[in-house]
Amino acid sequence: MCRSIRTLFNLEPPATSEEVNAAALQYVRKLSGSTHPSQANQEAFDRAVAAVAAATQELMDTLVTSAAPRDREVEAAKAKARAAERFGTKP
Repeated sequence: MCRSIRTLFNLEPPATSEEVNAAALQYVRKLSGSTHPSQANQEAFDRAVAAVAAATQELMDTLVTSAAPRDREVEAAKAKARAAERFGTKP
């Protein structure tokens, strides 16, 4: 799927509505194959983003876990280290 969509569940601090909307936008862009829909498709595109964002927020609000929340900074550092190893860059 989209590599730019990040895990939003069980983070500290919790995911914001902006992050949920950004993930929804990336998902709809991937499905539609379009980053900028035509004027004829703009309304359908916007409705799809809103529906996906609402479903995502509902899912995150109802999921439960016994695991401790993950720290965003620690997760970002791990991702940066993985990228450095993968692409041969310095972290």
